[in-house]
Amino acid sequence: MAANPQTALSGLARALVQHGRLSEADALSCAAGTGNGSTNGFLIELAQRKLISTREVARFAAETFGYPLLDVAALDKSFVPRDAIDRKLTGKHQVVALGKRQNRLVVAIADPSNMRVLDEIRFQTGLQVDLVVAEADKLAKLAESLSESTEQTLKDLTGDEFDMDMLDQEGTTESSSDDAASEVDDAPVVRFIQKVLIDAINEGASDIHFEPYEKYYRIRVRTDGVLREIAQPPLVLKEKIAARIKVISRLDISEKRVPQDGRMKLVLSKTKAIDFRVSTLPTLHGEKIVMRILDPSSAMLGVDALGYEPDQKKALMDAVERPYGMILVTGPTGSGKTVSLYTCLNILNKAGVNISTAEDPAEINLPGINQVNVNDKAGLTFAAALRAFLRQDPDVIMVGEIRDLETAEISVKAAQTGHLVLSTLHTNDAPTTLERLKNMGVAPFNIASSVIMITAQRLARRLCTCKQPVDIPIEVLLQAGYSEADLDGSWQPYGPVGCERCKGSGYKGRVGIYQVMPISEDIAHIIMTNGNSMDIAEQAQREGVRDLRQSGLLKVKQGVTSLEEVLATTNE
Repeated sequence: MAANPQTALSGLARALVQHGRLSEADALSCAAGTGNGSTNGFLIELAQRKLISTREVARFAAETFGYPLLDVAALDKSFVPRDAIDRKLTGKHQVVALGKRQNRLVVAIADPSNMRVLDEIRFQTGLQVDLVVAEADKLAKLAESLSESTEQTLKDLTGDEFDMDMLDQEGTTESSSDDAASEVDDAPVVRFIQKVLIDAINEGASDIHFEPYEKYYRIRVRTDGVLREIAQPPLVLKEKIAARIKVISRLDISEKRVPQDGRMKLVLSKTKAIDFRVSTLPTLHGEKIVMRILDPSSAMLGVDALGYEPDQKKALMDAVERPYGMILVTGPTGSGKTVSLYTCLNILNKAGVNISTAEDPAEINLPGINQVNVNDKAGLTFAAALRAFLRQDPDVIMVGEIRDLETAEISVKAAQTGHLVLSTLHTNDAPTTLERLKNMGVAPFNIASSVIMITAQRLARRLCTCKQPVDIPIEVLLQAGYSEADLDGSWQPYGPVGCERCKGSGYKGRVGIYQVMPISEDIAHIIMTNGNSMDIAEQAQREGVRDLRQSGLLKVKQGVTSLEEVLATTNE
């Protein structure tokens, strides 16, 4: 008994024959002509012989098997996950994962009857698969572009000048010997870390978290202040990933019992480089590593891009242009204090000005500024660096943080003797900063005679362009801090919606919320008479200084951010 010729055909090919769209002879001829017998090769062969177009086949497959038809050429490739499924599957069968929602993976395929590849995807990812049908030729082009190597993607983005070693190779340590490096010279791990770094930079992330747990390993990035999981590599790779990061950051890969801090540089071109500040922390199940992304271009944005209101900007510029005195920037970690300070330094950075900074460590490199990394173990403390600065005739001094009385007193004396001093403190708002200095032991008259301005700040997420007007009850607005005069109907609050640009969050980028408080004669008098932070805050309000909540509510009126975001980032 002769074998049925249709048994050599795929499910889609058999369906085309059964519905009269294709003859058996042509179908068998195209299947034989592919060489490797792949379904996608069969479909491309059909199109090349002009027997039936890939668009007609896609329409037929969608109707026959009951799946949606999608034009993948209209997709934005930047939103398509590159490594959701194995590249071998993508290359051989031209299947592309388009997105993930909870435990379901959306996959584009040219032949929805190919159950074998669907089973492989389910097995590999552990997810349920939702299919959409796409034209074979367009899907092949998309699969090819997505399966490019990480190195080629990087070179396309940055040119051939990209340094694949990723390092500014200045010196070595014992830990980065040839033997140590060879232990972690694993090409897949190297490529994976490179991809994570470049993707984080492209997303505008501020830091990357590598986190080992008992039964899984995850990688998260912080974008616009919110952490988001991007990958769960196999748990067995945690040691190799940690070792590779420690080698390129010039840390001791053999030391896993104590925290370590290091740096690395990703050289994108002759004019573009991104610094990473690396911190390791021993946890129960391995070393957690956080890489802080330090983009020097953030200091070049200018004061207008930071979000200061016109009156706040004028007050800040007046203080920066003073020949001497102390300007303090306060706020929690990650509130943008460093960028604010460097923006001011960039304004002051002129040929005739001698600027020195002491930081732990220097986060942004600016040509023309003498930057010093403090090293407590070697005896180079903030106080020691400040004393050295004062012997080198500085005009402007920046202290990364005032942590102790000695540093505070030297900074105050420098501000009183003809130097402009910029520094940071970790306090909640501007009035409490003055009380903090008193509690550290600085005499009230020294505070009143040296500090000329305090700026407190927070970062709130900026609404994406997909924002829409929202109706908020008057009672809620009044409770948030608006006055009845503010609710005159002349403005409309907006809320987040979500789109492809903001990846569904409704927010894109961040904006600063500031309390800019110049030290007036009346506030100085309160300091001298041992008034508390509440007295200072009341006097600042009388002088027209907006607190953080009031500045945030003004951003809501302007449609820049949402009320929910302001309430979450400020206290009333």
